[in-house]
Amino acid sequence: MNFKLKTLVAAVALGVSMSAIAADPIKIGVAGPFTGGSAPMGVSMRDGAKLAAAEINAKGGVLGRQIQLIERDDEAAPPRGVQVAQELINKEHVVATVGYINTGVALASQRFYQEAKIPVINNVATGSIITQQFAKEPSNYIFRNAASDQIQSEMIIQEAVDRRKFKKVAILADSTNYGQLGREDLEKALDKRGMKAVATEKYNIKDVDMTAQLLKAKQAGAEAVLTYGIGPELAQIANGMEKLGWKVPLVGSWTLSMGNFIDNAGKNGDGTRMPQTFIQDPTNAKRKTFIDSYVKAYNPPNGRMPSPVSAAQGYDSIYLLAAAIKQAGSTEGPKIHAALENLNENVDGVVTSYSKPFSKTDHEAIDFKNTVFGEVKGGKVVQAK
Repeated sequence: MNFKLKTLVAAVALGVSMSAIAADPIKIGVAGPFTGGSAPMGVSMRDGAKLAAAEINAKGGVLGRQIQLIERDDEAAPPRGVQVAQELINKEHVVATVGYINTGVALASQRFYQEAKIPVINNVATGSIITQQFAKEPSNYIFRNAASDQIQSEMIIQEAVDRRKFKKVAILADSTNYGQLGREDLEKALDKRGMKAVATEKYNIKDVDMTAQLLKAKQAGAEAVLTYGIGPELAQIANGMEKLGWKVPLVGSWTLSMGNFIDNAGKNGDGTRMPQTFIQDPTNAKRKTFIDSYVKAYNPPNGRMPSPVSAAQGYDSIYLLAAAIKQAGSTEGPKIHAALENLNENVDGVVTSYSKPFSKTDHEAIDFKNTVFGEVKGGKVVQAK
């Protein structure tokens, strides 16, 4: 083979090789609980993310490459979350990860992404500390597009104390990081008003009898019960109040909108109120398209998403990440991170239209303007009036 022919063969081989590299999918991790009590949130988030990825891929992907979602069930368990993070980073070589439903799992797992300089967009976990865990480091790789507990706790106290004028409130929170950090945020919001809860009670995941905690709240004269927990146990609170014949308002964090609260509490859940970034109501064309696409793709019982907030935030997180990768012109972690902190184009999501959602000092995309109050009514969540 003469020199010119060898050169041509080498060039063609190199061209094929480079083409194959260019065509490789962009791997994005999706981490959340797809089994257990937190599953309605995790599955909804994952399914929202899958819708977004499918839409983006149908339009040619990002940088001429398709998005490939690498899903892992973290089982709502911090040790499993750590294992998943290491697997996604070291084995799957993801360029970023979206997800985290449970605050404790996020706090245990996202440090591996920070060390690897790979961005994470928390799209459901709400613990106020989550985006602050590495805020003092030169670059913070942890972002969020969910309403933090700092926002939610203030809204809960505004609803119960400022608007409805309750003077005595009780707090019931689960024993997880989520529940106890949320309780602390509620207490801070009360303290700003010179108030303390008349009863503060803890319960564990899978507890089925809240009588002791509820009796203490009732005997203390509580006029409302404020909650921080997830669906199954929150339903036990609502049902326990009914058994005691104790009718006071239930106001809590966004998780009171979970399908496994609404279904398990039944009529006892009616009137419950909680902050929401998204309610399954087609209030605009974007939301209608999203809701219709979700229902068509996943056919949820009664047409109701298990966790509409999680689905919407999962969907939006993929669009935010895709915009950052496009702007960066790269899948390198530091370049995606820099783009996220200074997004040039608006991202039209279903929660909101995001304009400069992040900055170097603020990694929270959601604020009070994006959050409203929902109310359980007749087996679904509607916007509170």
